[in-house]
Amino acid sequence: MTTSTVTLSMARRFNASDKVVYEAWTNPDLMKKWLFTTESTNQVTNNSLRAGGSWEIVDRREGTDYRAIGEYLELKPPHKLMFSFKMPQFNDLEDRITVWISMVQNSCEMAFVQEITVLHEEDWTEEDVKKTGEDYSRQSREGWSLMFENLKQLVEAE
Repeated sequence: MTTSTVTLSMARRFNASDKVVYEAWTNPDLMKKWLFTTESTNQVTNNSLRAGGSWEIVDRREGTDYRAIGEYLELKPPHKLMFSFKMPQFNDLEDRITVWISMVQNSCEMAFVQEITVLHEEDWTEEDVKKTGEDYSRQSREGWSLMFENLKQLVEAE
């Protein structure tokens, strides 16, 4: 199995504290409200918040459950979290996500990096690898942008 990695970087600023944003990433009751879709479709959100601990979200859309799971790799409240991410019903590939959270004057800045693992087909050219990586990055950016809008509404309402 040949893979490559494409890196997606995003940043957002919130009118909220670093502690509130960190908690939205790590508290299952808050994760359910914004992470992956919405509270109305998220069926399961749980975690074991420690390095080596796991997290899970099950989202139900149009009668189908989508399960996202991972392991916490590093936790430095309220400034950094790093975790693995995969959706086992699609494949065994695992991405790595790092989130940095810092106060900038009276607001909070969040930097987000996703290292996306791209599976290659046997006969792919360099151009195929590049195009697929760009497609994965674009699709992930679109999804995270929607989630970060929900996150913004959540943390700024606190």
